[in-house]
Amino acid sequence: MEIIYETSRLILYTLDDSHQDAAKEFWGEEEVMVFCDGASSHDVLPRIIDAYRKCQETHGLSVYAVKDKASNEIIGAAGFNIIDSVNKVELIYHYSKKSWGKGFATEAASACIEIARNHGGVQVITASASLENKGSLKVLEKIGFTFIGVKWFDDTQQEEPCYKYHF
Repeated sequence: MEIIYETSRLILYTLDDSHQDAAKEFWGEEEVMVFCDGASSHDVLPRIIDAYRKCQETHGLSVYAVKDKASNEIIGAAGFNIIDSVNKVELIYHYSKKSWGKGFATEAASACIEIARNHGGVQVITASASLENKGSLKVLEKIGFTFIGVKWFDDTQQEEPCYKYHF
């Protein structure tokens, strides 16, 4: 596991095969993924993890495993989907239910902004969340994203507030 970034409470790692069981608690849980077109079946998690690992190798940016230093457990994932190039990336974050409400999403999302800043190629970070996902919307506003409007998303079959972060 390659350490990508470290905060006072969290370590962000490149995803690898050792994260499959932990990923079941966030990407594989229906309640966690209710606003994101539902949970991923456990049999596709290895392919998702492999795709993000390859993304890191190719682009130097990806979605990362997030480890809580206190519990020494992987509690979620945070990082970037590459839109067309590393100039424009999408911030995402998902956490196991037991880690909700502790500020981990805000801390990891802030770390992701620094990762993108240090990368040097990122010009714009986009993000969106379901209108019902008040916690995620609050995180985006707290870390400096600007609301730019509402957009329809085919994958989730809903309109979502959209945000941007410019360097």
